[in-house]
Amino acid sequence: MMPSFRSLVPIVVFAAIYAAISLTITNSYYQLMMTLVLVWAVFGLSWNLLSGYTGLISFGHAAFFGIGAYTTALGQIYFDLSPWMLIPIAAMLGGVAGLLVGFPTFRLQGHYFALAMLAYPLAILYVFEWLGYQELTLPIKRDNPIAYMQFSDGRVYTLLALAILVGTVVLTQWIERTRFGMALLAIKQNEAAAEAAGINTLAWKLRAITLSGAIAGAIGGFYAIVLLVVTPQSVFGMLVSAQALTVAMFGGVGTVWGPVIGSVILIPLAEILNAEAGTRFPGIQGVIFGLAIVCVILLAPEGLFWKIRDLLRKRIAVAQPEAVAPRDAPIAAVAVSTPAAPKPVRAAPSQEVVLEVRGLSRAFGGLKAVQDVSFKLHRNAILGIIGPNGAGKTTVFNLLNGFLRPDTGEVLIDGRNMIGRKPHELCEAGIGRTFQIMRPFMRMSVSDNVVVGAYVRAETDAEARRLAADAIARVGLSAIADRMAGELTTKELRLMELARALAGQPRILLLDETLAGLGHSEADEVVAVIQKLAKEDVTIAIIEHTMQAMVRLVDSFLVLDHGAVLVEGEPEAVTRDKRVIEAYLGKKWVDHAQH
Repeated sequence: MMPSFRSLVPIVVFAAIYAAISLTITNSYYQLMMTLVLVWAVFGLSWNLLSGYTGLISFGHAAFFGIGAYTTALGQIYFDLSPWMLIPIAAMLGGVAGLLVGFPTFRLQGHYFALAMLAYPLAILYVFEWLGYQELTLPIKRDNPIAYMQFSDGRVYTLLALAILVGTVVLTQWIERTRFGMALLAIKQNEAAAEAAGINTLAWKLRAITLSGAIAGAIGGFYAIVLLVVTPQSVFGMLVSAQALTVAMFGGVGTVWGPVIGSVILIPLAEILNAEAGTRFPGIQGVIFGLAIVCVILLAPEGLFWKIRDLLRKRIAVAQPEAVAPRDAPIAAVAVSTPAAPKPVRAAPSQEVVLEVRGLSRAFGGLKAVQDVSFKLHRNAILGIIGPNGAGKTTVFNLLNGFLRPDTGEVLIDGRNMIGRKPHELCEAGIGRTFQIMRPFMRMSVSDNVVVGAYVRAETDAEARRLAADAIARVGLSAIADRMAGELTTKELRLMELARALAGQPRILLLDETLAGLGHSEADEVVAVIQKLAKEDVTIAIIEHTMQAMVRLVDSFLVLDHGAVLVEGEPEAVTRDKRVIEAYLGKKWVDHAQH
């Protein structure tokens, strides 16, 4: 899906204005600054493609930038190759470097990932110094300067840089609108939820760092041509990575225009202050970037773009309150059951076993969280898993869909043992999952949240949209499909996560405390949705503490206590079992049931 004409208009307007301004500047210093603004904007976009969209902060993007710069310099000095050829080669090498760096480094998370990334450019810097490439000067080509990108008019470099920026922005916009970008945004906002929705998070992150490294390598090669001098410190130094990070964070991470905004504001400010006061205050550029980060953290943690966009959204919401659906509106197109409503009539559970668990055990140190748990889940059945807090219920779910690996035991789907499979693989096998603690993608709309879950089955983006729309309709959220997830009520978020799991067309749904945090009437609405799904031939295992709803909902109970199966059976028998009453239900349940 290519960017729409409407989305291209801002790019065309920006490019036209920038080109017009640059053509009026004749001062070589200011012309160079105009070019560098674009260079750092492209470099910021390359950083943003990885860190902005996945949330994995990279302090080492100078590694790819520097590889590109040295590729161009060494290729021209030793092989007399044209930059028109060397810059694509630099992009290719930057991409390969990204892949080689990403594969081992993505095993780390958080600050460990950031620190590991920091090591790569520093290591390469010392290697190039050891090899004797402390300073490379590109040879002047007077015979055929155009073939070597050596122009007497600095404005040509600005126009070339502008063309590279426009191409990078268009590419980034295209990525944002495709499965690629949606997967990255989902990973950023909640990697576990993305994996459970069927996204192969490692594969998408590797694609992101490969493309990010390629863009950084290309613009690093162009940077070498513009300055004609390359040193290890100027292309691999910490300030280089810091500039990419700063312009993106200042302007707004995870958006196309953030790095451009940050570069347009910060690069001229830093360059002018360095020219005016650099001799008296060495390192003033680093000070400017440091102050920019402090300002962002204090005033706009996600950057100027998101701050301005959120303010505009609030103003629009205040100006048009009638356009917002009531927050406590009932779920559309779903019959709400009352507390006294009987269990709905549906097909009896089949004897076909779709999921079988045999001898599942998992310990954390000396704590045996799950002990020799075995049960069968029949097609079209609803199994309720209950027990006191700490009984091991959520741990069982995490073992079933691959977030944890059992110490012993088997999980069989259609007779195939799925132990050792990753969550996205189990999602592909037909297991959908919601979480006890909700994991929505807050910066995405309801529709986009659910589309992420549809990708595991959809061949195209259009098919994913169709599956998502169907899943949203099944839970009754069609009226608010365009609303941002961050604006939803708890009930709406619970139903949205249910729709996201349904969009992957699972045969088995694992629902972890789907009624948690809901009022009585809201819980009844969600129960009605689950009952409706059960009538549509969806097999469900549900963890829940709201026993009045569970008794009406499930076909059978599995009761856990201290990680082991206490009892299994039909609701009426289980709720009267003395062991269950003593371990979990208590005397209040008995008194309530008698009345």
